[in-house]
Order: sequence, then structure tokens, then C-alpha cells
Amino acid sequence: MMIHFWFLIWLSIGLSSGDQYYDETLCSSDGNLPGTRYICSSSPQECQTFLVYRADEKFQNVANISSLFNVTPEELLAKNNAISSSFHILEPGMEVLVPIVCSCIEQFYEANVNYIFPGSMTLVNVCCGVFEGLLKSITLIEANPSANTTLQVGSMLQIPLKCACPEKLSSNVGVRYLVTYPFIENDNPNKVSKKFSIPVGDLLEANHLDPLATVYPQTTILVPLKSEPSIIYDVPASEPPNSPGFVPTEPVRRRNKNTQLKRVYISVSVVGFVLVLVTLIACGLYFKALKKCKAENLNSFARRSPMTSCSTPRSSQLSGPTPAKSSNASCLSPDLLESIRYSLGNYSVEELKKATNDFSEETRLMDDVYKGIVDDSEILIKRTRFEDTRQVIEIHSKINHVNIVKLHGVCYGENDFSWSYLVFEFPGKGSLRRCLSSSDPSLRWNRRTQIAFDVATGLHYLHYCMVPPYTHMHVNSKNIFLTRSWRAKIAVYGGSMPPIGSSNDHESITSTGGWGVSSEHLVHGSVSENEDIFAFGIVLLELISAKEDLDGQSLIESTAFLGGGASDQGGCFNHLRNFVDPNLKEEYPLAEALCLAVLAKACIEDDPLHRPSMDDILKVLARMV
Repeated sequence: MMIHFWFLIWLSIGLSSGDQYYDETLCSSDGNLPGTRYICSSSPQECQTFLVYRADEKFQNVANISSLFNVTPEELLAKNNAISSSFHILEPGMEVLVPIVCSCIEQFYEANVNYIFPGSMTLVNVCCGVFEGLLKSITLIEANPSANTTLQVGSMLQIPLKCACPEKLSSNVGVRYLVTYPFIENDNPNKVSKKFSIPVGDLLEANHLDPLATVYPQTTILVPLKSEPSIIYDVPASEPPNSPGFVPTEPVRRRNKNTQLKRVYISVSVVGFVLVLVTLIACGLYFKALKKCKAENLNSFARRSPMTSCSTPRSSQLSGPTPAKSSNASCLSPDLLESIRYSLGNYSVEELKKATNDFSEETRLMDDVYKGIVDDSEILIKRTRFEDTRQVIEIHSKINHVNIVKLHGVCYGENDFSWSYLVFEFPGKGSLRRCLSSSDPSLRWNRRTQIAFDVATGLHYLHYCMVPPYTHMHVNSKNIFLTRSWRAKIAVYGGSMPPIGSSNDHESITSTGGWGVSSEHLVHGSVSENEDIFAFGIVLLELISAKEDLDGQSLIESTAFLGGGASDQGGCFNHLRNFVDPNLKEEYPLAEALCLAVLAKACIEDDPLHRPSMDDILKVLARMV
């Protein structure tokens, strides 16, 4: 009661002055204090200004950020931001200037945007997570009074973002913009002043901040600017003495190096340069000799992995080190295959037709994926768009992992330049989906946990060991194959998901095998490792139950018992027994099955921030294998 009384006194004084204050309380705080919202002295009044938003894994490009703030991508691609493309993936934490219209509404400045509530998160997550502290939770609750009682997935929230317009005060002479800037960890006013090239004193005065005051993450400060803003990104992390939030220190002055020490440094540098140069020359001679040796042995290798043009039969294999190229393959073969030409075969269309009985229905595993036999070896054939072929080959040239299906070769169509064929190894047991559907008694529980661990290991490799990291986006039981020793391999076909809302969206999802697609991808089209984690959760549910994910919802709904909905004692275990594949005949550790089900439940959480990382997943699965 006293807080609200004090707030009214402050409000009555503040309305006459228009001064703004810094609010040091947490983003999740439920108290109204000076600076919780920026006040205005007259209404109606509005101005064009900016706020700062940082890219993250959910909003990682201009298209995502512009959609969040209801602005056009072109407005973010203006001169204020050094970004060239709407779909360019931004570095995590990169600061983006977002243009907004700030209005004086009922004595407070605000810029209103609408946000569709995705579910599985709180209002605090929305304010302090999605919008990074650009408003406090108390403000969001006041703007949406019914949110605490009727908030559902898909509900529309009004988001009153913090902003301010410069008013006619002595302290604001010449100020055209007040940019809303949210603090992050290890941030302080001194660093902010350098980012915007303004005196730190102006920044402190505009926010009534004491020079030695401490600032906190997910709170905001107003940056007074006399011209359109631009951000200097390479501000050093270290701060000079007397910066707010830190104890003053006396900098240590380094003495100038004497002349003799400088000469030593120069001598060492010259010697080091000469040694590096000699090493490079030696390496060049070594690789030249190695290349010559490989060229001499190419003929014998070609019998095992031929590299001919698709329009040229294998019998016309070249004897030289360079693979033959047809006119339709000339844009790819010579340069692209240079790094892997001694291991990547080039098949002809006739070979693949013969291997698949002219691509008959009996050899088709799913849309555009076939099984065939060449030289008594089983192969996997994927029909793909010609323009995607280069991408797939480049991806596989960087992959070397036991849990990833290997790419053996490529074939470019003879007459149709729009399609190509990728030839992969075929693990002997076939797809995981086929093995689960066949009720094979050999697929015991310990083998299922090993399969889960293998798949997680492969995804961890793609996410953390490749440069740049690779998001699969097609993880499902039809794209996971098992060797004859029941070890799992993930097929990486490359390509990408179709744009959300496109006419072939439904067909693409079902043809790649299953509905392991998260809600944020279906709604926002986001692409991140969280999409693979969601799909991995669906695969775990299939391993436990052997059921196929046909509609994208039935398997998820079947895990409702893990949410504590069972009322009878031991009900969770009874539901679990009914969910587990009956072919296991209760020959499995019940506690381990529950652990795997709980892990799957965590992976398919609606909120991607609540899903475990692949590191966490591996730690859990490592205890089961």
C-alpha cells in the first residue's frame, strides 16, 4: 500500500518535469517504481525512435526479429544496422536497432506490438526472455489483465515496450532520439556510451543515474542522441577506472621497452617467419608428391569406386587422375569433387536404373529414396534437385562420423538438368521405422537404448563438431538406418524444409517420414538445433512404443501420463507399461523405460528454451548403454 502511495506522489511530481529514471529492480519484479515505465507530460504525443534487441537462437535473422516487432525487414536493413540480408544468420548477441513509434498513452510512453502466446512459458518468460527486459512483467499484466486466468496457446498479448520521446527540457537540448537499451551481463553505462559515441555524463544525466551506481541485467536505460543511432560493435570488454558499477582502480602504467628488447623481438619474429616459410614449402612438396602417387594408383582404385560421367558407361573409365565430365556435370565435377575425388564415385543413370529395376515401386523406401544393388553391394539412392547437389556434397566432405550414413557417389541426369541422384551406403538392417514395424524380436531393449545413444551422438557431432554447425531438420525413424550389428546411422540428405505455408509443406513433412517438426518451426519457420532435439524426442517415443508418428500429435498426446495426470497410485507405471512396445514382453527395466520417456517428454516441450541440450541428452543416455 505504501509503495503505491509513494508511486502516486512520484507520478504527480514527474508529470510536471518529464524526467526519466533508471529502475534497478528485476524484470520479474511486481512493483511500480520510477523508471518502471517512462512518463510523459502531455498527450497525445508521439515520436519515431529506436530500441536495441539482441539476436538469439529463436530470433536469429532479420525476418524473425521484424516479425516479432511488427516492422518490415526493409526497416531493419536500413543504414542503422550493418546487415545485408533478411535471412542472414546473425551472431548470437548481435545488437539490432529496431525502429518504433513511441506514443504517450495515459501518462506513459509505450510502443505497442502484438505477440501470439506459444504456450509452455510464463508471462515472465515473455518479458524477460523473448523481449529481453524491454518491459517488466507488472507492465505486461496491467496491459493484459485477463492473462493470468484465460491465457491459452494462441492468445494475443499486447506488449507495451518501454520507450520515451525527448521533451523540451534544458537537459534535452538538441536531443532527437532516446534509444531504449537493455543491459546484459557485464554491461555498464561507460560501455554503452562508447557504443553510441556519446559522453557518459549525458547518459547518466538523462537517466538520473549516479556515476557510481550499479546497473543490472534485463533493466533498461535511455540513450540520448542528437542524430540517428548507429552501434559500434567492437567496444573492448575491459573498462577504464571509475566506470559505474565497478570499484575504482588505479591503472598500471607499463614502462616503454628498451631498444635492446625491441631488437630481440624483431629477431625472433624474423626467424619465426623464415621457419614458417620453410615449413610451408616442405608441405607443398609433400602434397605434390602425394598427389602424384595417388594419380599413379587411380586406375586400380577406379575399379572399386568408378568416377565416370552419368552419360558415360563404366566401361569407358578414364585412365588419368581426373574423372571424366559430361556437359551437364561440368559445373560441379571438376572443382567441387577435387577434395574428395579419390573417394566419391560418379554413377551413370543406366547403372542406377539397373540397380533399382528402373526405379520400381518395390525398391522405393519413401518418396525419392530407393534401395538398389551395384556390384553386389547394397546402396541407398536419393533423388534430389540439381541445385542442392553441391550443398550435399560440401556437407559430406566435412563429415567423418560412424553414426552418419556415408555418401558413396553422385549421378547427374542425362537429359533432365533439374534432378540428380546421390548414392549412399545402405546399412544392412534398413530403416529404424521398418525394424520397429516388423516386430523383430531381436530389437531388444538394450539395443533400443544403444540406437538412441548412437542417434544422439550423430546429432551432437552435427551440432557441435561441424564448422559451421549443421541443423538436420529431417530427423525421423525413416531417415535413421541400422547396421547388421544394430548400430544406428543418420542419413543426411541436405536440402531444407519448405517455407511454412507453402503448398508442398504437408507433402514434404510426410514424405520425409513422420511429423517430427516442432510448433515454432510450423508457426515461425525457425531453424535451430532445437528443431532436431524436438524430432529426436519423437524418435525416442517410437523406440519405446514402436508406434509410428503419423499425424504429429498422437505420440505427443500419449505422453500425457508423464505430466502427473494419473490419479490412482502407481498409475504412471501402469500407463507406461501400456505405452511400451508389447513385443518387448516386459523384458526391460521399468525405471529405465520411465527415464527414457521423461527424456522424450522434455525434448518435445513446446517452449524450445525448456528442451535439454544434446550434451544433456548424451549424459542421460550414457548411463543406459
